Amino acid sequence: MNECRHKNIRVIIENTQRLRCRHCHLTLKPEELAGGYCPECFEAHGTKQYDFEEVPMADGGTVRYRCEDCKTWLDTKA
Repeated sequence: MNECRHKNIRVIIENTQRLRCRHCHLTLKPEELAGGYCPECFEAHGTKQYDFEEVPMADGGTVRYRCEDCKTWLDTKA
């Protein structure tokens, strides 16, 4: 179990666009698309799926927290 008290917290705001594959639901950044097709569908089934939908960002971005000492992500519930 982690003994860290998380006293060194960093706020990370993600304002990047995300895309979700309509077939396997993998979520990734547009620049992560190798050749424009879903890498998960290609690896799992050998098919190149090009059908993606934009994932809406909540109020201009997602706010996450990370402890800089132990590198644990500390997500909050809205």
